[in-house]
Amino acid sequence: MWIHNSNVWYSQRITEELGIERLTAFARSFGYGNADFAGDPGRNNGLERSWISSSLQISPLEQADFLAALLQRQLPVSNHAIDGALSLLEIPRAAEGWNIWGNPRRADYSFDYARGWGWYVGWAEKGAMRVVFARLNQDDERHEITGGLRARDGLIAEWADIAARAGL
Repeated sequence: MWIHNSNVWYSQRITEELGIERLTAFARSFGYGNADFAGDPGRNNGLERSWISSSLQISPLEQADFLAALLQRQLPVSNHAIDGALSLLEIPRAAEGWNIWGNPRRADYSFDYARGWGWYVGWAEKGAMRVVFARLNQDDERHEITGGLRARDGLIAEWADIAARAGL
């Protein structure tokens, strides 16, 4: 439920347990964005919110590279840890013969209620083929459904065209 509901409070307990030094070391060894867990300047809140519109930043390509390394078991962690991480992702959805996995994220409305961010990062498999993707929606206005869920639904609806344009 932690990942499915994007429970920030539980993530905060995990980061407190790990500490900034270990989190930074993990992020650097994973090539995960800028690996900056400092948080908001002057607020000493890195363990509480560095990954929520704050100091930890990652591009869509870095997100896709990280997920590809995870899927190819190229991260410096055990296979058990990788299996555990992959088991947290949502149940695959089908689109034109492809099975699509991903992890929707809820937007943090604390800074900009009108322009929520919604990530959908995952991969698609068809036979022996695997494609990793990252999609980001940024809203111009507030919506009932979070940006992450709309990013997911939009990608699934458009998947046949995306795959065709990519020659897959």
